[in-house]
Amino acid sequence: MSRVYLDWNATAPLRPEARAAMAAAMDVIGNPSSVHAEGRAAKMLLERCREQLAEALGAAQADIVFTSGATEAAVMALEGQGLACAGIEHDCVRAWCAESLSADAMGQVALSDPAGCALQLANSETGVIQALPEGLAVSDLTQGLGKVPIAFDWLGIGAGLVSAHKLGGPRGIGALILRAGADRAARLRGGGQESGRRAGTENLIGIAGFAAAAAAAQRDLAAGMAEKLTDLRDRLIRRLEDADGITMFPGRESRRLPQTVSILTPGWKGETQVMQMDLAGFAVSAGSACSSGKVRSSGVLRAMGYADGDAGCAIRVSFGGATMPGELDRFAEAWLTARARWQGRQGR
Repeated sequence: MSRVYLDWNATAPLRPEARAAMAAAMDVIGNPSSVHAEGRAAKMLLERCREQLAEALGAAQADIVFTSGATEAAVMALEGQGLACAGIEHDCVRAWCAESLSADAMGQVALSDPAGCALQLANSETGVIQALPEGLAVSDLTQGLGKVPIAFDWLGIGAGLVSAHKLGGPRGIGALILRAGADRAARLRGGGQESGRRAGTENLIGIAGFAAAAAAAQRDLAAGMAEKLTDLRDRLIRRLEDADGITMFPGRESRRLPQTVSILTPGWKGETQVMQMDLAGFAVSAGSACSSGKVRSSGVLRAMGYADGDAGCAIRVSFGGATMPGELDRFAEAWLTARARWQGRQGR
């Protein structure tokens, strides 16, 4: 049988709308910084894409700076700011913040000084969604964009980070979203592109794919995609539950993304599960994919209070609009069979 891809939070399959937009952008030969007709055509496309992304983000009153991805946007937003964060954040955020905040067992973080903190909207491993407080300095919106409604202008935060490939756009393109009136010093200096905030000729092909993917994701949300995926998520969890409660689902009691399931069976290493599922034809992961291919104990789960040994026994299943119910049923059967074999070896 064909393989089933269940690692959408790492990289979602390229949307057909993004592929078409990128193909069309390849025929736009001008440089957006050139003043001739071809350059003006490229500039017009660039700004149209910026407006399209702003609409998807609810960020009409904000400034959008295109970057190579959310990691570069994080550097621009966080370097030198002296902000605090919790251990549930992505590594690209934790690298620039003091990890001095705590998450509770449900993955929630309480802030006493939002202006001095960075807090993600949604966690890539557990799917847990945070209630972002007004006045928050920076939020990683990457996993939420296209999966839950976002209205940046209403959030009252200073800056947001987004990336295209998490919602069906191309890899290598992202953006920093800045509240109107806010600014960041350019780290890449040169030609003065992106209003002087990020030098270098814009990746127009990637930007076109990003904007098209974001617009398509918003249409899916309006058509009820989140509700459909929530039903699939909850159905999968019911299939995987065991009567004695050995297997846990971190973050289950919190509001969370509609298409993310964290599965933890103490004693059964996540790395082993990933390999067994791969051999069975299913692509899943054991935490964030941004670890140079390494499988390690989840820092997110440790931050939520799980013991180090248990935090190494979780896998993540993430899917999207193209995932069929039967594919999740097949995964459940394969995983339950593997768990039964593991329990047999443990004498359980």
